[in-house]
Amino acid sequence: MRITVEMKEFIPFHSKEDIRAYFGLETGGRVQQALDMAVIDYCLPYCPMDSGLLAKSAYAATRIGSGVVEYPGPYAHYMYYGEVYGPNLPITNQEGEVEGYYSKKDVKKQPTGRKLQYKTTVNPLAGSFWLERMKADHIEDLKELVSRVARG
Repeated sequence: MRITVEMKEFIPFHSKEDIRAYFGLETGGRVQQALDMAVIDYCLPYCPMDSGLLAKSAYAATRIGSGVVEYPGPYAHYMYYGEVYGPNLPITNQEGEVEGYYSKKDVKKQPTGRKLQYKTTVNPLAGSFWLERMKADHIEDLKELVSRVARG
């Protein structure tokens, strides 16, 4: 005698969406939320750190669970791509030493081809393209996290 046993009779899934929801894999689900938070956390040591505002801005600017980590503002763009934009006019002190730079408000900034120099005293791994560099170091950690959260 042969008995047919169809799996769909024994599991609570009727569609791919049901499966995704069960394992927390849907957009905005627990796996995506955990992944978004982990990416921000793992990126902290790779992100340029002066006051810490840039590195920590992703916590407030990112809609956790969306799958898009956001570092807001033009400053984040410049720091991420690591290229000096100009024209930059020097700001000098009374001794004639350059203390910083400014740009005129009406002049559109353009890439100069010069690489930014990052401070690495607080974050030795700080530099451009921090997401890509973090993933190269932590992709297995992130895969393990996704697997663990999906299993519940």
